[in-house]
Amino acid sequence: MITIVEANTKKLLKEFVLFPFFLYKNNPYWVPPLINDELDTFDKSKNPAFKSAEATFYLAYQKDKIVGRIAAIINWDEVNHQKKRKVRFGWWDVIDDIEVTKALLEKVYELGKKNKLEYVEGPMGFSNLDKVGVLTEGFDEIGSMITWYNFPYYKDHLEKLVYVKEKEYLENKFPFTNVKTEFFVKPNELIKRRYQLTALNFTNTKDILPYVDKMFDLFNASYANLSSFVAITDVQKEYFKKKYISFINPEYIKFVMDKDDNMVAFSIVMPSFSEALQKTKGKLFPFGFYHLLKAKKESKDVLFYLIGIDPEYQSKGVTAIIFNEYYITFKEKKIQNCIRTPELEDNHAIHNMWKHFEPVTFKRRRTYKLDL
Repeated sequence: MITIVEANTKKLLKEFVLFPFFLYKNNPYWVPPLINDELDTFDKSKNPAFKSAEATFYLAYQKDKIVGRIAAIINWDEVNHQKKRKVRFGWWDVIDDIEVTKALLEKVYELGKKNKLEYVEGPMGFSNLDKVGVLTEGFDEIGSMITWYNFPYYKDHLEKLVYVKEKEYLENKFPFTNVKTEFFVKPNELIKRRYQLTALNFTNTKDILPYVDKMFDLFNASYANLSSFVAITDVQKEYFKKKYISFINPEYIKFVMDKDDNMVAFSIVMPSFSEALQKTKGKLFPFGFYHLLKAKKESKDVLFYLIGIDPEYQSKGVTAIIFNEYYITFKEKKIQNCIRTPELEDNHAIHNMWKHFEPVTFKRRRTYKLDL
């Protein structure tokens, strides 16, 4: 018998966060989150996503043992402003028993029907800066701090329950030795002169902070036309500023400004924390900080986390400026591998940016949809 319990206390929410630690114990590809960071994500007093969204968290039990978890989510900005009558599910983990998956998803359907929504989609988080998608290829590749890992049967469960693919995401990588400077070194200088642009580089995080609001405004403008995009609010800007900026090497954040000090492009790259997070086992103390700081200084793999270009400049070669700045930084730091985080398969503009570096798709993931 399967029992579903709402995780509505601190104790149960901690069980919700800890369940994957048991499910993926000793799995060499799963990258654990920081436990306290996850708990903060689910705390309505700390995560501003709850100002425009609601979520309920559920645990599935068999014989008093936790066998699954799921979050049922409504992003009300998406429903009310974009007219997408969708209930989301995320943070879904389960043993290989489709009956457990069915029981958990029933709770998502209940929330959707209660609010007269039309379909369910997932896995996905509250916003575009949360993790997204079920892994469908690349199960023998290590995960990252900004993606979910899952076993192959997750996809099978959803497809047996008549879910259909909604969005496909690709993860690509290429060795730094693939970078061909002829595609950006000379164009970089030409484009700077033609459009009176300047590249900004940083060595100190505090110098970045005055530009972060502009960066998120540009992020919203850059991705507004994508079908899955929900804009980041002002309150969320502050939250993500505190959550992520200190994690990232300042020299891995690049801005391009025009003559009037308007931001026309930005990019955020972060060192790979995957192996460091595995060593932390979800805890910063006593040695977690050490592993993360070591990775921040020494990792030879980098993840391209976000890149955004003002729509007016998207066909003017501004990426040459960004690539040139990263080439200088990565060469100095002896970077070996460049990894791109999940990108929509139909985002052809982003894929065309990288084509000269001969990237290889090493993972695929997707969200699934079911009409209610």
